[in-house]
Amino acid sequence: MSSQPFDTPKAWDIAVAGLIKENPTLKMILGCCPTLAVTTAVGNGLGMGLATTAVLMCSNMAISLLRGVIPEKVRIPSYIIIIAGFVTVVMYVLKAWLPELDKALGIYIPLIVANCILLARAEMFAAKYKPFPSLLDGLFMGLGFTLALFTISTVREILGSGTWFGLVLTKNLWAPAVLMILPPGGFLAFGLVITGMNRLTNGKIATPMCATCSPERCAP
Repeated sequence: MSSQPFDTPKAWDIAVAGLIKENPTLKMILGCCPTLAVTTAVGNGLGMGLATTAVLMCSNMAISLLRGVIPEKVRIPSYIIIIAGFVTVVMYVLKAWLPELDKALGIYIPLIVANCILLARAEMFAAKYKPFPSLLDGLFMGLGFTLALFTISTVREILGSGTWFGLVLTKNLWAPAVLMILPPGGFLAFGLVITGMNRLTNGKIATPMCATCSPERCAP
């Protein structure tokens, strides 16, 4: 695989891309499965987001360090193996130190391996740039994912349970809309938050950073 360097984006541009312009969930619509599945409570959403952020940072940096030695023909299986290794570490850390969160998130922790955000960042960024920018990309894309989960889970928990982080807010004011913590409520909250993001950014999406990749990689 070619290790040809590309013009490194500035740290500010990487941060803005991950959090807003190229937010992986609210702009790119990636990682929808865990987004809809674990956002019934804010604690679960934050836990999933931060676990994914840790894997993104580590896998991005590892793939960047190895980008010059991974053969082109096996790059995708290689990325998946690297990601799976870090997911395993995170999974056992949660089991050891945060067993309640591990139990709440269940199968969705090992399924981080299949989260398309990680493979997308490996292919679009880490395979092209040096380790530190790749680490930043993993950090801010992960935080963008976490922000999306936090916002959606806040909407669902407040409206569906009348609580926020377990604290009673609206439960004594009106009856919670149980629909919001059921699967249809996940789609509804997801749509509402995406609408809010589109209003914030005038419905525009920045050109993804893969625009910097080599012509032969992007050629049909």
